[in-house]
Amino acid sequence: MSSIFEQYSLRDHVIILTGGCGLLGTQYAVDLVDAGAHVVVADIDEARAESVAQAAMVGKESRAVGIGVDVSDKASVTAMVKRVMDLFGRVDGLVNNAAINPKMDADAMKDHVLTFENYPVEMFNQSLAVNVTGMFLCAQAVAPIMLAQGRGSIVNVSSTYGLVGPDQRLYERDDPSAPKTFKPVDYSVTKAAVLGLTHYLAAYFMGKNIRVNTLTPGGVFNAHDEEFVRRYSARTTLGRMANKTEYSAGLVYLLSDASSYMTGANLVVDGGWTAW
Repeated sequence: MSSIFEQYSLRDHVIILTGGCGLLGTQYAVDLVDAGAHVVVADIDEARAESVAQAAMVGKESRAVGIGVDVSDKASVTAMVKRVMDLFGRVDGLVNNAAINPKMDADAMKDHVLTFENYPVEMFNQSLAVNVTGMFLCAQAVAPIMLAQGRGSIVNVSSTYGLVGPDQRLYERDDPSAPKTFKPVDYSVTKAAVLGLTHYLAAYFMGKNIRVNTLTPGGVFNAHDEEFVRRYSARTTLGRMANKTEYSAGLVYLLSDASSYMTGANLVVDGGWTAW
């Protein structure tokens, strides 16, 4: 293997992946193990996290384990990181991927709950607790470990909706009798906050060999209806939604030595959504 490809290797790196049971999280787990990392699949449901970890290890030499964690709870995060240290003795990378993406269900649309004017503060605060405070707590928990090691990489996952406001026209329906839908406010606000956290931490760890970057994915196809796919695809310069496998290469890059001179940056993988 040439030296350029070796820079992308995560062989024997210990990576904590929060939100490891989601659509992208499960794919990240598989691909990080494939890149040689020992992966901790951390999610609210420990049994499911362990199942994802076991599936990711099939046919691989690297190890994966599932650990239950509530990222919005400091004690839970502290306990999770302690278990990681007991198992592996180090933490080389943290992927802050856990997030709430509010569901746009029929009842909420019918009752106009998703409109900004009516959006419940309880739902807004819940998203803040997971999407922002959760990242803060996880980064805070691994910071002393990475400082003691003299190296580490943290990747905070944002969204194109953290860069630009949602195009609410995507969520309209051709049926005029259907309830009007909106992408809720909390997702955009919290994903924008991710960028600020990345900038702060990258500057805070100046000279400590701890890199902090953001990965910003665009929309990924997940059995969306044809109407939505058509509208979304028309807004991208590549003319389509992403496949769930298309973000892992960027994640591996940010965690590996291939990005050794990159910190405080935002890697946008959005099919050209923000190009215009």
